[in-house]
Amino acid sequence: MRTLYPEIAANNEFFLPVDKQHQLYVEEAGNPNGTPVVFLHGGPGGGFSATHRRLFDPKRYRIVLFDQRGSGKSTPHASLENNTTWDLVADLEKLREHLGIEKWVVFGGSWGSTLALCYAETHPERVSALILRGIFLCRPEEIDWFYQKGVDAIFPDLFENYAKVIPPEKRGNMVKAYYELLNSPDEKTRMTAAKAWSVWEGSTLKLIPDPMTISSFESDAKALAMARIECHFFINNCWLEPEQLIKGVEKIRHIPTWIVHGRYDVICPFNNAWDLHKAFPEAKLHVIPDAGHAYDEPGILNALLNAQEEALEILTGVHK
Repeated sequence: MRTLYPEIAANNEFFLPVDKQHQLYVEEAGNPNGTPVVFLHGGPGGGFSATHRRLFDPKRYRIVLFDQRGSGKSTPHASLENNTTWDLVADLEKLREHLGIEKWVVFGGSWGSTLALCYAETHPERVSALILRGIFLCRPEEIDWFYQKGVDAIFPDLFENYAKVIPPEKRGNMVKAYYELLNSPDEKTRMTAAKAWSVWEGSTLKLIPDPMTISSFESDAKALAMARIECHFFINNCWLEPEQLIKGVEKIRHIPTWIVHGRYDVICPFNNAWDLHKAFPEAKLHVIPDAGHAYDEPGILNALLNAQEEALEILTGVHK
């Protein structure tokens, strides 16, 4: 099994204003003259970490990472105003133009896979390759599966902790009920709901639960941004029509694409990747038999590192 590349520091960091309110935190790492790749974090609202730089060969890639609106170090924190899927697609284009990049590899996992597909189907001429992990197509049944009825049968004990902050009479629509709490004028109410929402996700992330991972989802800043922004996006179906991303595959068939998905992913179940692959058989599908949703589970990480290397070979014609 392959492991992450060695730790590297950012060689450039800045804030990019994308409207009158929002500024995105951006980092670059690796080879400034290498093949450009942009990393799209999950959530929405999750932010990126220094570890994500290590997913790419630093000698051959120009690595671009940024916190999406309201996430991580971007400002204002946890903001929902002017924060939609299509705002984020526009932000990607602003960032590409700002950096003077003609085309780039787009790498996204979970919500990042959704955003990557939205961007690629909107700007296919700007995408040299797609590497997608833990496919999320933002269909209503996918949201219901995790937040309403589905995963509760696999993790009934953990689901009770997620559900108990919602009054019983409002549990028929958990996303709507959470949205009310996460937008409460009372800070304590908002934070209690945010942590319950975020820990539910962190607790189901991996095939073998990891206490350190779960603990990271309890931090105030991460929980608030993730819960508020995710709930805001999901109550609006991410501003996508049903099956929009599947139907849009016709625009991206020519783009070299890798799909990596854990067989036992309960957050974004494998049928999401299977449906995408059936519509897009040109994409290389890697099903990891002993993994859940997290990018750093050994089999998923190995497949992602292989994919970024294969992309380089196709784009540069150079074999390592």
